[in-house]
Amino acid sequence: MSESSTLITSYAPARSSGTGLRTCGVIDALARHGPVTVAYVPFDGEEPASDLLENPRITLRPIVPSRGPGRALAALRALARGAPWSLAKAASAEAVAVAERAEAHERVIADGPTMATALLGLAARRPLTYLSHNVESSFRGTWVLRRFERRILRTFATSWMASRPDVARARDLAGPHATTPAGAQIDVVYVPNVIDVAALGPCAAHRGGERILFVADFTYLPNRNGLAFLLDEVMPLVWERLPEAHLLLVGRGVNRAPEDRRVEVLGFVEHLGDAYAQADCAAVPLLQGGGSPLKFIEAMAHGLPVVATPRAAAGLEVRADEHFLQADGAEPFAQALVQALSGGAGDLGARARALVESSYSIEALAEILAPVASQAEDASKAEGASKLRTPQS
Repeated sequence: MSESSTLITSYAPARSSGTGLRTCGVIDALARHGPVTVAYVPFDGEEPASDLLENPRITLRPIVPSRGPGRALAALRALARGAPWSLAKAASAEAVAVAERAEAHERVIADGPTMATALLGLAARRPLTYLSHNVESSFRGTWVLRRFERRILRTFATSWMASRPDVARARDLAGPHATTPAGAQIDVVYVPNVIDVAALGPCAAHRGGERILFVADFTYLPNRNGLAFLLDEVMPLVWERLPEAHLLLVGRGVNRAPEDRRVEVLGFVEHLGDAYAQADCAAVPLLQGGGSPLKFIEAMAHGLPVVATPRAAAGLEVRADEHFLQADGAEPFAQALVQALSGGAGDLGARARALVESSYSIEALAEILAPVASQAEDASKAEGASKLRTPQS
């Protein structure tokens, strides 16, 4: 069954950050079921991902937000609904107009809290979907944000969360008996972060080198804190055991110059596959934040051994010592990195790659996002097939 979707986002859908990767994955999965219109606000001159532009099922339409009185009025309306200023100031009447023009049968998705803020009034009048990237108030704990995030969850008909822990947090925040303005029970759904696994060949067998890769958007506070933990506490312990181990930092926003020649800041790179091909293991040293780190998933898809904190792994359905090496604290993290660099991870990378294919691929997400009628039809077929296989008494 085909289903049309309109996704409205406050940035160009590109694969240059974890947020962009999540959005692009959802767009790819929705396109498996029908045409997708993506309305986006161009920001900092960034262009949408080239594969989205080339997909005949995806139509990309830039939104140019108004300035002056129109923009101010939209911000005031958002403030009146309880939005914190950080979200209200980006409210766009033009985004609302796009959503209002969508056909009644279309699935309309607000991408992230900024766009959910803009569309909150419309969501009170017709069923809309909120694509969440985190339960924001779980680590940015102002009472204003917490109260407003609760309102988003109680207003949108459906909320898509990046991890099962975030599903639980969202349901707890909304309240056990929360209903939408139409009186329906709120629907909080697990919609995992995914990547195009088929397009990522696993890295060639590693040469037993000593190169650790940390890929992240370092403009994001939890990633900056993770970097500080890695540089200040973990790497000095690694160098005591492996003096020539190198740390490769990939991603925008590294704002501290390396104090050691063994730390290489590559910054933003166009083709991440080249960075993964240089590495012998990946580090995900997150100490805070929610969701599920896409760079964790991406490293597993490349077949790299991954060393991660319990916080980083909390949003993923992974098992320590089977899919990754888990380490809590500087000394255990350093020991795990040394183990991975010394060839002690066995076939952990291959098992991790298999997990990504089955649970974190675009194909897996497309099944989750299948139209409700299609899911019911598949269930009916499965039930019928089961009856045919069941011996009759």
